[in-house]
Amino acid sequence: MTSIFKVSAADAEIAADSVKFDDKGLALALACDHPSGEILMAAWMNRETLVQTLVTGRMTYWSRSRKEVWVKGLTSGHVQDVIGVELDCDGDALRFRVVQHGHAACHTNRFSCFYRTLDGAKWTPTSLPRSSD
Repeated sequence: MTSIFKVSAADAEIAADSVKFDDKGLALALACDHPSGEILMAAWMNRETLVQTLVTGRMTYWSRSRKEVWVKGLTSGHVQDVIGVELDCDGDALRFRVVQHGHAACHTNRFSCFYRTLDGAKWTPTSLPRSSD
């Protein structure tokens, strides 16, 4: 079993100092399936949710639509445990390697939010929603 990645609160604060948040205080966070490398979802983090994610080892985002902290899976049970994290070369995007618990990262009940492929001018679904367990 792979262990959950966590750091101390002090280390999380220092790490967050290296991230370049945009003018709204946000940075892009990509959650990737640890075993396959598949991108599961893209969301936003502010400094608070980044620090919370690093300290708890559980993916925590900033919901732009609800304007609140969003702990992934808190209501659905489809949580994401952090296995590792990388910062891109510009310092403004983060890639998290996660273990997805539950069958869906996407609110459409699919494993990944990236399920539509461009076919000419049309976006065609490449996977069906998964049935509930």
